[in-house]
Amino acid sequence: MFRLNQAIFLGLGLAASLWASPIHSAGISSFDTGHTITKVRVAQHDDQSMIIGSSYDGAILALSSDGKPLWKNDLSGIMNHDVWCEDITGDRNDEILAANADGHVYCLSTSGKLLWEFKANDAPMYSVCVIHQAEKPFVVCGGFDNNIYYLSPEGAQVKRLSSKTYSIAKPWGNDPFKPAPPKRLHMANFLRKIVHPDGSETLVVHGSMNGMQDKGVVYLFDPLADKPTRTTAVNAGRGIGDLVVSPNGEEILLGTSAHGNDSSMTRMNTKDDEQSSFKLSSLKKQVDGFGYRVVQPAIYPVDDTFGYFLLYGRQIVLVPQDLKAANCEVHSCRFSFNDMWMDEANSRVILASAQSGGSCIHLLDLTNEKWKQDFAELVPPGKITAILKASEMVRQRTRAFSRPQWEREPLPVYLMSESVDQSLQPLVDEIQRTSSSPVFLDHQHFGVAEDWDRSSLGNEKYAAKRDRRRKYTLTPQQAVDALTDIYDSEDGAAYWAGHGNDPYMFTLDTLQKVIDAADGKKTVLIYPELEDHSEDFAFVLNNHFYPLAQYAQGKNTNIYVRTKHSFWQGNVYLPMWNRLLSGEFADVFVPAMEETTDKAMELSIAGRSGIWASGATNSWGSRCARDNTSFDRSRQHSHQMLPNHFLRMMVYHISGGAQYIDNFSVDQEYMSLLWELIAKGALYVPKRNEIVSYSPVHLSMHEPDHEYMLESSNVKWCTFFDAEKEAQRPMVFSRLNGSWPGAPVTQWDFSRYAAGVNDRRLNFLPPYENGLVLITPPQHGPHANPDAPRGRLLDNLHPIYKDILNEHHTDGHRYLSADGDQSFPADRYYETIESDIKKAAKQLPLTVSGQVAWVAAQTSPTHLRLTLIDSGYINPNPRQAVVHFHTAQPAKMRDILFGTEFDLSDPTAVTVPVPLGMFRFIDIELDAPLVAQP
Repeated sequence: MFRLNQAIFLGLGLAASLWASPIHSAGISSFDTGHTITKVRVAQHDDQSMIIGSSYDGAILALSSDGKPLWKNDLSGIMNHDVWCEDITGDRNDEILAANADGHVYCLSTSGKLLWEFKANDAPMYSVCVIHQAEKPFVVCGGFDNNIYYLSPEGAQVKRLSSKTYSIAKPWGNDPFKPAPPKRLHMANFLRKIVHPDGSETLVVHGSMNGMQDKGVVYLFDPLADKPTRTTAVNAGRGIGDLVVSPNGEEILLGTSAHGNDSSMTRMNTKDDEQSSFKLSSLKKQVDGFGYRVVQPAIYPVDDTFGYFLLYGRQIVLVPQDLKAANCEVHSCRFSFNDMWMDEANSRVILASAQSGGSCIHLLDLTNEKWKQDFAELVPPGKITAILKASEMVRQRTRAFSRPQWEREPLPVYLMSESVDQSLQPLVDEIQRTSSSPVFLDHQHFGVAEDWDRSSLGNEKYAAKRDRRRKYTLTPQQAVDALTDIYDSEDGAAYWAGHGNDPYMFTLDTLQKVIDAADGKKTVLIYPELEDHSEDFAFVLNNHFYPLAQYAQGKNTNIYVRTKHSFWQGNVYLPMWNRLLSGEFADVFVPAMEETTDKAMELSIAGRSGIWASGATNSWGSRCARDNTSFDRSRQHSHQMLPNHFLRMMVYHISGGAQYIDNFSVDQEYMSLLWELIAKGALYVPKRNEIVSYSPVHLSMHEPDHEYMLESSNVKWCTFFDAEKEAQRPMVFSRLNGSWPGAPVTQWDFSRYAAGVNDRRLNFLPPYENGLVLITPPQHGPHANPDAPRGRLLDNLHPIYKDILNEHHTDGHRYLSADGDQSFPADRYYETIESDIKKAAKQLPLTVSGQVAWVAAQTSPTHLRLTLIDSGYINPNPRQAVVHFHTAQPAKMRDILFGTEFDLSDPTAVTVPVPLGMFRFIDIELDAPLVAQP
């Protein structure tokens, strides 16, 4: 039975990665493609409808109307932002046009042949459609270079229309550290067309300059015109994530890409520009509240009872013409979906894959009322089903697992924000009875803060700051009492003590009194979004954070710095953070991240790990939240209901030493598997001097370059692209601002040559095939601090690194000499570092290839623990990890949960299958210790 279970476990992922037979029910048909489908459309071929899908990695594939696979074209391996299907050659077969994040528009035939490609520059293409002038077709495309292009049916450029010649966009704000872009620029968020009754067409342009906060403007153009015939500002809903023109051309429907509180559909009349809106919040508890979703609207084609069909995460909302909530119907599924296309001709809805890494395309037959029940009961076959089954098998094997006798006692992992569901309390009780870890800290989220006199604070900016989500009503004593009351158990508590919007939510005096009242119980003070790098924040550090850290020392209290963007490879190297960086408060500060809107997760793991490994802090932390997946705020398909991506991210981070976990609960029953892995010791939590999967090459940060700081933190404005400027400034860490969602990284970018990723998207699980390249404080030269309390990097690492460390230097923009006097261009010097990394890999005990995230740690003199994780964050796939042994001499290699033993006859390449959406824990027994014991 044991061997049978392991065979089933490995076979689940393989089966789900292949095309499978369609599954039909009365109201829904599910076609498993083996790929994570992010876009769906319908094309016509020989007078027959075919289904077109775009995969997570940019492949275009076609299915027959009954779900049979026809063809697949991989294209560039980079995501497609938009797909349009229409006949542009006059042969009565559609062409398929894909607006790709690599800057191309690709044109394919309905046989899958690439006909042509167009690229103006490197900026991602974002939208594409076809428009006719006097029956002559033109492809219209645009994206993040702020232009619109007209192309011939053969792909030749006919016209370029710059948004600066007509746009009314007006940026706001005056923050010098996040400067607004120039006026009168917008990117082409959507390009669609109105087909009038006489057959003439009008181009619809939705222009946007900020993916999260801009409502945008609708411009209507005659084909090939220089100026719009009408310009209409959208008056409801910030962040437009979908735009659909009704088949009769009378309405433009705009759906938001936003938080649930702000989600809406706006209906714009094309004759008089009148607008009316339907807010999803009007449905109250009928729809999910918290979360980030795209409202995808369509005209409901079946009857007159409802006017509109909305896909909203995991829910379908049927809305009447009068937009009254009382007359709506809401139908809920367990899973959310990546995209929707209304096939009016056939009265069906096509759904892309489930957002949690699904692999199906689903067809809803709107003429069959049973679609509503089938939708409610849908559990997608393919990848979703495979993940659910494999997860349950891992849980069962974990419960049967016993920690090897050679491993030390586990380190504590603090779960900081788990409000345990009553149904899971028996499991928590059992964990607490039998294991010292994980530790469930008491937690409470307040809607109130302390009201205190800030007139003498000494800083005008922060004296005026408030968090608008809170009411400032508490007296100092009420604040002390409220925070003290959180400590319900002996384990301690975690709570927000402030925020980047207002670090002074509670005074220093109040927090000191609460720390005293805790009397040695674990206290974690959470400070989200500390990203300000102005002199005003330097004041806050000296006035509030450093005195608080000093007071917290020796009192079992931590300050959880939950920041954003490039903080741990940027801001922290500014002079104001020197006391944290020195290790003076190593036992207090915990580096963590809130990685939303960001596109450089492979950098932050190198940054946080480098801070920890250097000795600047003694711990590090991690967080999962709904909008982890919101790398593109204009398309927030961020309502994953199966948090398998969270599970794998936590396995990776905890196996890399993270001990402070601040997770948003999505499906706590599913995530409780993580609790069991920790409690049983199956998930090994290493000390920094046990890890042997760091590259000997590390990149030391000097004070960050000003331009790099601006680029890496200004992630919401999306009209910054300047081709000439980009050509003149190759950067070590590049393409980080809001103009690059999904774009390929440059050849010289650290993310490519060190981390092994190819795009600016969601690389939470980077492969780092030659070992994790740490980003660290300088160790040599005048910028090093040899007297810092943290000590030297080599003294904090495993002894194998004593004589093999190799340091390079950067300011984020260019490479530097150790003294900083010389600089080296990023697009040339990278070759030196890339070569060093590859050579240094041979000095490690082992390395791993095969698109998996991995960590290796020494658990005893003759044992290593190797953790392997499927690296597809929301695009899981079965992986073939290949373990390459270098300095280690393996005697035995065994999966600790399933008992699989691996053939070591060729230790240079040992293959370990990793099922999709899963991970494996491998014990490696050595012939001899890595380092001779004293």
